[in-house]
Amino acid sequence: MRRAAIFLLLLGVSPAAAWARPPVVVELYTAQGCASCAAANAYVGKLAEKPGVLPLTFSVDYWDYLGWPDSFARPEFALRQQAYVKRLDLREPYTPQVVIDGRVQAGGQQTERIDKLLREAASAPLHSPDMRFIGRARVDVGQGRAPRGGGEVWLIRYDRREQDVEVTKGDSRGQTVPHRNVVRQAVRLGAWRGRPTAYRLPKSPQKDLASVVLLQAGEGGAILGVLEAKP
Repeated sequence: MRRAAIFLLLLGVSPAAAWARPPVVVELYTAQGCASCAAANAYVGKLAEKPGVLPLTFSVDYWDYLGWPDSFARPEFALRQQAYVKRLDLREPYTPQVVIDGRVQAGGQQTERIDKLLREAASAPLHSPDMRFIGRARVDVGQGRAPRGGGEVWLIRYDRREQDVEVTKGDSRGQTVPHRNVVRQAVRLGAWRGRPTAYRLPKSPQKDLASVVLLQAGEGGAILGVLEAKP
């Protein structure tokens, strides 16, 4: 607890304020076939040790044509990134990219900028409706102020383990690419219009995955609520 408080103070964030709000969600869009991604993967992996930060690694498949098919990539992860491209008015998707709380983004190599954005996000209030898991099959999202156009509820399941992948083909040939909090499932559970709503959870694709539910403004908008399942 003391170490966590010291880290938050170094970030310039009051520990009480940080613990009063859900963790800052850091989405990394990366690919094993991207030659510049390994360092960003390692940096974001270290964020998993920081209090008040939830990094999620989304592997995309659009660099597979370079000769190395990413072992964690799924087409829907690239679609999620594309929604951010449109919402954040970017020209095109790229890797490595970091998106913080669905609100701002930076290149995965821009660690000083990411640290600054994390400090700003951690000190910003997040007025989330009540969210709770009901057993293992349902999540409830309570009443609150919905964003214009409504919100979306997402289930993200990810592997907390540290995993290294040795790449033998393509632009990253010869590299060992580290991974942490690798997303294995991302499912849109349904819309949220500000009224209490229950959502059924799909079956997990594998055992021992961690789960988090994100309440988010529609089509790549800001994250409004975060609910982590207890281990």
